[in-house]
Amino acid sequence: MIRTVVRDTPGAVAYLLSGVLVGVPLLLLLLVLGALGLALAPLLVGLPLLALLALSGLPVGALERRRLFLTRTPPPPGPHTTPAEPGLGAWARLRFTERATWRELAYTLLLGFVLWPLDALALYAALVVPGAMIGAPLQLALSGGDTRIVKLWLIDTQGQALLCATAGLALVLVLVWPLALYARTRAAVARLLLAPSEAEAERRLAEVTRSRARLVAAFEAERRRIERDLHDGAQQRLVSLSMTLGLVRLDAPPELADRLAAAHRQADQVLGELRELIHGIHPQVLADYGLPDALADAADRSAVPVTVDADLPRFAESVESAAYFAVREALANVGRHSGAGHAWVTGRYAGGRLRVEVRDDGHGGADPAGGTGLTGLVDRLAVLDGTLTVHSPAGGPTVLSLEIPCPTR
Repeated sequence: MIRTVVRDTPGAVAYLLSGVLVGVPLLLLLLVLGALGLALAPLLVGLPLLALLALSGLPVGALERRRLFLTRTPPPPGPHTTPAEPGLGAWARLRFTERATWRELAYTLLLGFVLWPLDALALYAALVVPGAMIGAPLQLALSGGDTRIVKLWLIDTQGQALLCATAGLALVLVLVWPLALYARTRAAVARLLLAPSEAEAERRLAEVTRSRARLVAAFEAERRRIERDLHDGAQQRLVSLSMTLGLVRLDAPPELADRLAAAHRQADQVLGELRELIHGIHPQVLADYGLPDALADAADRSAVPVTVDADLPRFAESVESAAYFAVREALANVGRHSGAGHAWVTGRYAGGRLRVEVRDDGHGGADPAGGTGLTGLVDRLAVLDGTLTVHSPAGGPTVLSLEIPCPTR
């Protein structure tokens, strides 16, 4: 306990002292805004001042949350939400309707009129009075005759001064623990009023979840736009180029025929690579027929024979895309690294959760953190509150499992 008191006392003193330094000007500001606002309210000029007084808790609350670190207490997050519309009017309407704004105003009034005087009193009792007693010998020597300690005790001999200094030192040692306890209680009051309530925390979490869903939807829309641009633009021009080269070869002299044939083959190769790229961006079978057929298509393209058993409904595009690319990456790893002779893909939907499993009969030992390409898929699934796990003991088998909570379409 002694070690804890020694560790916490400097922070407690700094917290209470800074509370006094914040509280004194805050009290003056509250009195000025309140007096002027009430006096000028009949003329309507005071209404903006009263509104400013009501919103004064916002900067005070932000400052007080930051000051909590002095007591070794993690500062809580801000309780306010982001306005749905830009502009000062939308911001003000939201702030005036939030409970957190009025809790912060209550704390501001409490700090300005009650808490900082208590902080000053605690510091005076625990440090100023014992400090003056410890300095009694010096005060007596400087006075040349007698001295009165904190206007309470008259000291006129060095013996009395030494006795007073000893008592002051003992008093400091006794009072530092109550001082630290008061500072922790004071910080708990601030945290209670300034931290988000459970309902506010749930709303913020829901807002973050909706924001992440919007980002995923925007990402998928951009992927589809790129796919359309490649399909309708570059691919069509390459098809036209390949046809033109084929026609030119028919009428070309023999010395140019071989070169045109090579150019024709290169154009066909580039066209095939572009088609693979378009398929990789967002396969058309996934958009048209859903995840089971897309998984079957991925199995057909796999270098290792794959058995697919997926009885699944349709889901949102972001869910289907995330599951598809996770399975495709898993099958690519099976073909490159596992040494497997066969793989199995199973998919089920139950209890509001999509579960897909990829298993192979390879030698195992796969490490997801070893650059297998699954790290990005883990992050992508995490955006959807999904999880991806890999179980791959030495000797196999390797089992990749993904789970995404989602409704059906």
